[in-house]
Amino acid sequence: MILALIQEQDISPTLRIILLVIFFTGMATVVLSRFYVFFELRYANKHKRPFFVHFYLFKRKLDNDKTHILKSKFSFYARLDAKQKERFEHRVATFIKEKTFLERENIEITEEMKVLIAATSTMLTFGFRDYEIDLIDKIIIYPSTFYSNSNEAYHKGELNPQLKALVLSWEHFTEGFDIENDNLNLGIHEFTHAIHLNSIKNRDVSSIIFKSAFTELTDLLSAEESLRQKLIASKYFRAYAFTNQFEFIAVIVETFIETPNDFKQQFPRIYNKTREMLNFNFAGY
Repeated sequence: MILALIQEQDISPTLRIILLVIFFTGMATVVLSRFYVFFELRYANKHKRPFFVHFYLFKRKLDNDKTHILKSKFSFYARLDAKQKERFEHRVATFIKEKTFLERENIEITEEMKVLIAATSTMLTFGFRDYEIDLIDKIIIYPSTFYSNSNEAYHKGELNPQLKALVLSWEHFTEGFDIENDNLNLGIHEFTHAIHLNSIKNRDVSSIIFKSAFTELTDLLSAEESLRQKLIASKYFRAYAFTNQFEFIAVIVETFIETPNDFKQQFPRIYNKTREMLNFNFAGY
């Protein structure tokens, strides 16, 4: 379109120059962006992290009530330094603004629900640059277990990609945080499913790092029978982890978040691959 305008004979020299500048600026931007993507992917393959994770022109802030919920109810937040807390709050605020929260069976959605659900997602994607999990645009909350038409069974949590929805039992979501070292956390489990599937569907650098590290982890377990047998025999990961690859990674991440020191001591190589997947270089992990 711009080239066609430039070739018109009846436009002024000044306009022709302006159009040429716009055209070549656009071309340069495209070329530079492709070079950037190429070099960042090479860097990510080598170092297992993007060039950068956090860059915001304007940071959103939480009001005092929401910040108090984080401080009093979400222990991970307390382990961050001051700058990390600002970034964490921005991402929590972004999640709350951009996702739709829907109630079922007359449960009342509160600010605490929104903050704790948003904080769970933010915690798991805090090492990602592309952190918004496009696969989800709504959070559906039931008071307790709910009947799912997808497999005609009662669930505590469910990811529904067709509806772009994450469905949670609030009773069981809160139970996940009541005991923080039992390696059972519904919110972490279901959000990990969302992150995993989102990484399969997307080509952003964080998704590529997640997929690459997970592939390396599965290759490691396939290649080393002794490690796989030790994993199963230890019963450190609950049996549900061995249902399929999706449940395996969800249980692995639950365990990584809740008992990182035990995980690192017992299975250091699996721990390190999980850490790479999430780019978790903060909060003592």
